[in-house]
Amino acid sequence: MKKILVINGPNLNLLGLREPALYGAKNFKALEEFILSVAAELSLDVELFQSNHEGAIVDKIQAAYGLFDAILINPAAYTHTSVAILDALKAVALPTVEVHLTDISTREEFRQFSYISLYAQKTICGKGFDGYKEGLEYISRL
Repeated sequence: MKKILVINGPNLNLLGLREPALYGAKNFKALEEFILSVAAELSLDVELFQSNHEGAIVDKIQAAYGLFDAILINPAAYTHTSVAILDALKAVALPTVEVHLTDISTREEFRQFSYISLYAQKTICGKGFDGYKEGLEYISRL
């Protein structure tokens, strides 16, 4: 059974409260339950991790080396700013899928560039919770 680390970045813990017109009305717990349900259907063992702190995300990625088969990450705002997260992903060299609830290519100009996409094997944008499903399905086929 493949072991997958699912990382959610800053402010995703506020789903349902934060800009529901943009991110939807479902809360973070619903997202986590959705991910676990999809993982069970695909026979994937997932560990969920969420942090608002860049260093904690970097530490978690580094700790994944040798323990996980792949990473599914929604780096949230760190998508556009974090060379540190990019470097950590490159260092551990695990297959990585980047996912975003919204379509970052249609958002504000500063949100349209993703450092993470420079390493991720696949980037999924604008599909809401279903983007996580697509990402896990992709990983399950690796």
